[in-house]
Amino acid sequence: MDQDSLLKRIRTIELQTRGMTEQVFAGQYQSAFKGRGMSFSEVRSYQVGDDVRTIDWNVTARFREPFVKIFEEERELTVLLIIDVSGSMYFGQGSDSKISLAVELAATLAFSAAKKNDKIGAIFISDEVEYYVPPKKGFGHAHFLLRKLINLKPKSAGTNLDIGLKYARNIFKQRSICFVISDFSQLEMNKEGFANTARKHDLVVLGVSDPGEAKLPDVGFVRWMNAETNMTNWIDSSSAVVRRDYEKKYHQQREKNETFFQQLGIDAAFFEVGDHVYLPLLQLFNRRK
Repeated sequence: MDQDSLLKRIRTIELQTRGMTEQVFAGQYQSAFKGRGMSFSEVRSYQVGDDVRTIDWNVTARFREPFVKIFEEERELTVLLIIDVSGSMYFGQGSDSKISLAVELAATLAFSAAKKNDKIGAIFISDEVEYYVPPKKGFGHAHFLLRKLINLKPKSAGTNLDIGLKYARNIFKQRSICFVISDFSQLEMNKEGFANTARKHDLVVLGVSDPGEAKLPDVGFVRWMNAETNMTNWIDSSSAVVRRDYEKKYHQQREKNETFFQQLGIDAAFFEVGDHVYLPLLQLFNRRK
């Protein structure tokens, strides 16, 4: 999908997200992600059943009857998008690609955060930090972030998600919500890097794929090029054995990724180019309540 088409799609997503707000989407987003903690709100007279540990002894002594402290959740959140912009993310059979799906996911999350007055930031990662967008509030900032993503020309085609995770751990001292959006094509992911990030932040992974990746077409001998390493080799796609082996390895890698996150206790959702993103996101949010 070209830049103009993506910008138009972003405007549509913004309207859809605003229209769905409390009734469906943003309300689910709010309940799925909690604030930083509890802050003092007010005092009221003690009622039977109140926790005695919440008694405000200063106010109680002043008025000579028991009062308790009322606390409310600090709702303001910081949402950080760690987005894979490596070479494999630009694969797509039709007008869309995995990176355009990543843009759609990023837009949905950014506008949901803006609607709830949460800060939204991003780290665009290949095998280096390509660009960092510091978190700010508002729909204007969400648009700025998404334009940066759409217009980005990555310097590297490689993948090293651990660099983005480490960057997030170092730059954000307070607990934040981190969404990692990637095709997770990196053959060996650093379990320690994901585990350390999940301990410090609320980590959620969103996997993207293209249906054209799952099967190798029968087109005879073709030169195969790795989009991240530029390494090439020739394969005989007319061979049923080659095609079957390719499909088997693809599904094994998908299962390996899903197991990887399950073992770490990290919430995950997976998306395919051409699918609507709302339903899988809603299902993810509902699981987190």
